[in-house]
Amino acid sequence: MDTATITKPVPPAGALKNDFKRKADISDIAIDTNFASQSYWKDVRMRFTSNKGAVVALFIIVFIIIFAFAGPRMNAYTYSDQTLSQKNYAPRVPGLEKLGIFNGNETMQTTTGTKKLNHYISNKDTNVYYWFGSDTLGRDIWTRTWMGTRVSLYIAFAAVLIDMIIGMSYGLISGYFGGHIDSIMQRFSEIVNGIPRLVIVTLLMLILRPGIKTIIFALMITEWIGMARIARAEMLNLKEREFVLASRTLGAGNFTIIFHEVLPNIIGQIITQTMFSIPTAIFTEAFLSFVGLGIPVPQCSLGSLISGAFNSFTTHPYQIMPPILILALLMLCFNILADGLREALDPKMKEM
Repeated sequence: MDTATITKPVPPAGALKNDFKRKADISDIAIDTNFASQSYWKDVRMRFTSNKGAVVALFIIVFIIIFAFAGPRMNAYTYSDQTLSQKNYAPRVPGLEKLGIFNGNETMQTTTGTKKLNHYISNKDTNVYYWFGSDTLGRDIWTRTWMGTRVSLYIAFAAVLIDMIIGMSYGLISGYFGGHIDSIMQRFSEIVNGIPRLVIVTLLMLILRPGIKTIIFALMITEWIGMARIARAEMLNLKEREFVLASRTLGAGNFTIIFHEVLPNIIGQIITQTMFSIPTAIFTEAFLSFVGLGIPVPQCSLGSLISGAFNSFTTHPYQIMPPILILALLMLCFNILADGLREALDPKMKEM
């Protein structure tokens, strides 16, 4: 019997003896350090952190959330305290006033030209500081801005719960059972979606007292439609896959398949759609409060603050700037964060 000739491996030309080392450990040989396997969520985190815009947006959102809860406690004012003798005070910040900025000076346009005012000096309130200024009723804009941000965030995260509980469950159940059940459920969602949200809120204001609960209830009626459509589409795509058929063959119940088999496979799409619904809810609340159908006084939200400062925008523009900037940052950063999460959670968008 012929035997193969065993020859000793010859190093490439120019290679030294110490350039090569024999691997004796089998477990060490089996690991490819360049392309080692990693978990799905670790891969998601790596893709998300590589998106600098989404990371910056996340930090800004966390910063705003921290100030929404800590900001009102950083001075002695409350959101409802009125001091009519100190109304329309321009922003004044300790330390910065010595630099010539935020020192309480205000330039007003008159028929004869410009006029420079400082109510702190003219009213001998040299020990008074309003970091964002005071409004037409002498209320601290700093405290009211962060309290309004807190209310808007309550509305936003209530919309998240509505999406996750009502919209996701409705869409998954409708897509899984199909047939007449799916047809009836989809016709109902189309009827609900066809009613304008402003009409629903107006009718609710005639029945319920204006406030956070009324706005959340209005969002509960219509806000879940988008999530339901996404969940239904994903269910229709996955319900005939092999792992679902295997679970059904092994005796798994319908709701076990829906929430234990299919749901973990679409969690990325659910999270992305949820993040996109947050700026929509914030804008809805701001719009309703701006037109007078939202948070009642003396409570405030970003929309009611913008509405209250709109009439004095030409004379005291500093009163409307803080709530507008916070509202714009929240909506912009949540949209950028949602885009970043969509790219990180979708394996098809992974760069090869």
